[in-house]
Amino acid sequence: MASGSAARRGLLQQAGLIFDVIPADIDESIIKNQAAQDRLSAAHAARILAEAKAKMVSQAHPDCVVIGADQILVCDDIWFDKSKNMTEARTHLQYLRGKTHALETSICVCLDGAPIWQHHETPLLTMRSFTDRFLQDYLDQEREALCTTVGAYRLEGLGIQLFDQIAGEHSAILGLPLLPLLQFLRDQNVLPD
Repeated sequence: MASGSAARRGLLQQAGLIFDVIPADIDESIIKNQAAQDRLSAAHAARILAEAKAKMVSQAHPDCVVIGADQILVCDDIWFDKSKNMTEARTHLQYLRGKTHALETSICVCLDGAPIWQHHETPLLTMRSFTDRFLQDYLDQEREALCTTVGAYRLEGLGIQLFDQIAGEHSAILGLPLLPLLQFLRDQNVLPD
């Protein structure tokens, strides 16, 4: 897996896969900035990022099936990155409060340095209009963990309390559309059918 994401690693482990984690050493901000300058959609940018990660690791490990994934949060045509600090996490959550945002989630599988499969999903999440007091309690409890995920929330924890409505498959929301990936791996005889 060409990602250091704990959530993605956990999904694959829970599904019983045996794999190595080799995070791709790419500067995501350069790719995102270029995509924005080229007026590409966030979905397209997520696809480019997932492919770039998978290709980089696959080129170094040509006989391995390499999974790359990326996710971009979009609200009101604004692309959100992981919060750099708690102040930014608060700002992100205040902006997302009471709104629906999309998680443009892409996955790419490479072999011998070339893409052999890609998939994209767009879960939609609606945050409730929580109070400032709730927000402060949430920030106090979650602390720096909020800076490890885009949107400053973890649905597998207290973050679920931020939402009124969630549309999309759970693993795609966590950054790795697992059901289509597992089917692809079975189709390729990587996993037993």
